Amino acid sequence: MERQDSPAAAAPTDDGGPDLHAYARSRRGDLKRQLAEWVQVPGIVGEPGHAKDLLRSANWLAAAFRDIGFPVVEVQPTGESHAVYAEWCAASGAPTVLVYSHHDVRAVKPENWNQTAPFQPVVREGRLYGRGSSDAKGQVLAHLEGIRAHLHQRPPTSGGQTPNARSLTAAKTETPSHSTSPQAGPTPAVNLKFLVEGEEEASSPHLAALLEEQAERLRADVVLFSDTQLWREDHSALCVGLRGILKADLEVFGPERDVHSGAVSGNAPNPVFELSRLLARLHGEDGRIAIPGFYDDVEPLPGDLRQAIADLPYTDEDWLSRSETGAITGEEGYTVLERLWLRPAVEVTALVAGDPGEVSRGAVPAVAAADLTFRTVPGQRVEKLADLLQQWVDATISGAFHHRLTVDLDTAQEPYRTPDHPAVSALERAMARGFRAGAVGRMGNAGGGPAELLARVLRAPVLFFGTGLVEDHWHDSDESASLDVLENGAVTLACFWDELARMQRAKDDGDGHIPE
Repeated sequence: MERQDSPAAAAPTDDGGPDLHAYARSRRGDLKRQLAEWVQVPGIVGEPGHAKDLLRSANWLAAAFRDIGFPVVEVQPTGESHAVYAEWCAASGAPTVLVYSHHDVRAVKPENWNQTAPFQPVVREGRLYGRGSSDAKGQVLAHLEGIRAHLHQRPPTSGGQTPNARSLTAAKTETPSHSTSPQAGPTPAVNLKFLVEGEEEASSPHLAALLEEQAERLRADVVLFSDTQLWREDHSALCVGLRGILKADLEVFGPERDVHSGAVSGNAPNPVFELSRLLARLHGEDGRIAIPGFYDDVEPLPGDLRQAIADLPYTDEDWLSRSETGAITGEEGYTVLERLWLRPAVEVTALVAGDPGEVSRGAVPAVAAADLTFRTVPGQRVEKLADLLQQWVDATISGAFHHRLTVDLDTAQEPYRTPDHPAVSALERAMARGFRAGAVGRMGNAGGGPAELLARVLRAPVLFFGTGLVEDHWHDSDESASLDVLENGAVTLACFWDELARMQRAKDDGDGHIPE
């Protein structure tokens, strides 16, 4: 991989600071090459045969951290995948930030991709297409470019020049790695730790154990969660929370075996009808989830957050165009964005019965199955919801059918909302500069993630910053990332490290921690 060792110097801006946007633009060629190279590694989690690809993906990232100058870089096995840990803690008395993200990707259906094959990246109209380009390899690379920009404006330390470690071609090795190398040149103004896991798309089954085992090492003043989205490319908004997630599989059993419909039609218990009836009863006429007790613990919506969301530029036409959802449905009494970020929801993500994708045998199927995904909000607990779901299914299903409900509590994730913390204001200021915005809005994240787990185990507040957009097609065909957004994200992150260091100097409480 080519490396640009001497990008254009950052000219001063009107406020006297360096023009980090100019620096980020000077590195666009490197950003495109690196993202394209990494996207070519098909690190699909949960599919047999991709364990080596997940290791190659982790090694690629480890080499990228070393290339910047991180003195501690490790590739750690986690189940069938690998996580990357990198640390650069050279700022005595400064805050420590742990950045969380992931490098694994979702499975693909190549036949549905039109712009390019999933792992053959191309750039068109300012977007790089390929699986993982936005979720979340692009987000991780925005961090790496942000560190480069941050270091570019930092004064050199004694003992060396700007770090220029091994080429990223070192990532082609296939064995776990560890490195501790002497630091040279500029160092970050804050202490940085990165944990980039390789199982997020499989609901992070080994993350809790990793965090528990290494809690002291991973300890930080703030966690920055970088697996999330922005509101719009032209209107920045700070994410302040995400919903939880609870997955369940429901199987309904009818005949003892698939039976020719011509022989039994009219009196055989067809599980497709019963499953369909059950799914239809999940929602009431008002769009609310009809499971008794489901909303009992939902906390009232914070008035200031509700107003901040209402202030975002929104039209139905814009949302439908960018999300490609075709129509707007949902719970009455709440806006589209409130339903998306602040209210619970349930979705059917898979439905199987009979002979899907095959020549029909004309039989009444013996089983029909559905995968359910519940999105939860503050106040709700997944264990209680699992019990309520089981009670509702048992009471609702007809006695002519047997059923089996499997609720996945092992990978369930609780909702999380960022508390009031000085670092939030610092991130807002950084986003305003990074995206050249006069004001930064507030938003949520419709999906889930291990934010509550990180906050609970590491005992630190979790902030959110990502570079995804709804039009990036996460988990879908033709996934892509906007190079402009990645550059603005890099500038934001460079500014964030400066803001945290400046805030600490102004409000130093004497022990090197961000004041509560």
